[in-house]
Order: sequence, then C-alpha cells, then structure tokens
Amino acid sequence: MLIHNEPGNFSFISGIAPFSFGCVADKGYEIVHTTLKPLSGLWEGLDLVERYIKGLGRPLNSLCGLELRLPQILSPEDFARFNRPYQEKLAQWKLGVNGRNPVARTNVADQTSPVKEASVYGFSYTIPSTTSDPTFILSGAPEARLSESGFEVVAEGDISSEGLRRKLEFILETTSGWLGELARNWDDATRLNLYTVHNIHPLIESTIAPVTKAATRNGLCWYYARPPVDRFDLELDARGVRQEQILRP
Repeated sequence: MLIHNEPGNFSFISGIAPFSFGCVADKGYEIVHTTLKPLSGLWEGLDLVERYIKGLGRPLNSLCGLELRLPQILSPEDFARFNRPYQEKLAQWKLGVNGRNPVARTNVADQTSPVKEASVYGFSYTIPSTTSDPTFILSGAPEARLSESGFEVVAEGDISSEGLRRKLEFILETTSGWLGELARNWDDATRLNLYTVHNIHPLIESTIAPVTKAATRNGLCWYYARPPVDRFDLELDARGVRQEQILRP
C-alpha cells in the first residue's frame, strides 16, 4: 500500500513497524543519498541527521531512508529489542503517517571491518528539484516474508547453490514488486547493493542480471556483510537518485 507523506514530499510503501519497504519522491522534489564518513554511533548519528536536515531548511519529515550497521548479527528477539528504542526515536520526531513508519531502512553487520557499536552508515532525504525523473530508494530485503506477526524464511539454513538461488529469486521478486508499487523499474536504478558472506558469484549472471538488467550496468556493489537477523543469509537494496554525497561529521 502506497501512502503519501505530504510534509516529507514523498510517498512510501507501508511496511512493518521498524521501516517502510521503500519510497519515491513527489513531483518537484528528489531524494538525495548521503553516506557518513566516518560512521557515527547510532544515537549521535541520528542527532547529526536531525541537525543536518534542519540546517538545510528542510523539515525532519523529509527523512526517507536510513542505513545502519550492527556490530554483530542478532537473534530475532534481540533484533526486536534493538528496534524498540529506534522506533521510539522516530516517534519522538513525529515522522509517522497514518500510524505507519515512512522511513526505509537497510541494517546489516559488516564482517570485514565490524563497527564497535550500532552506527549510522547513511541516510536519504528529499529536497526541492526540477527533475522530471522520480527518484526512489528501497529498503533492504532479506529472503523472508515479513509481516507484523513475524517472518517466514525462504530455504532457511540452505546455503547450497540451489538454496542461495531460491533465496535470491524470492528477494528479486519482492524488490521488483516494490519497484512496481513505486511506479519504477530496474532501469531506473542507479545503485544495486547486495549484502552476504556467501558465494553468489555464480548466480550473478544466471539469476540477478536477467531480472535487474540495465541496473547492473552501474555494477553490483557486493558488501561482505550479513543481514541483521541470524536466520537470514542475504539482503538486497537499491536506489535511483541523481545526487550521492559524502558527509564528514
């Protein structure tokens, strides 16, 4: 279900309590993606995001995406505990629309250079724009059917080539559906990110490229990272933006 966030100047796909599934900028606006370098601890990083957006003269409602990094993967119960204060922070900012969280999110645990604490890696927000090409972001999608009552993992525990193929096919079906809800397609993507520690190289040509097609012209960014919940093995997100920037706090 696509919901319009009028004060934020974007529409979003209603997801689950911790995040929406993706968003697209309104006509006359565009989404800007920002990466923090270095990363900031979660609460310091969220304070930085607030100051930065307000410093641009934009309402905090224009925040439409957050990318987080965890020091380690979590059990479903611990992940739920992690989400509660995060959701409370967004509620304090009064970002909700019709009782739904409009902010898309990717949240993974880097396995090569892990953070010492939960951290903000990047964020996205809307600004006025003359572009006629709608910009968008998608949340990270794992190989699971997500709902408010829980999740059902596809090919759980199966990291064989066949298991990974099934997981990827499900993720690509899910994200393609989200793109359709945003009236976008893979040709509109400027960045395609995959998060896994498993060998998906043999599946790039056979499984990923036939679906994402032109999106892979810009390359596939493979993060050696794990999804946040210990029952997941893969996560994928995407965006189509005109502006990518680095913010050095």
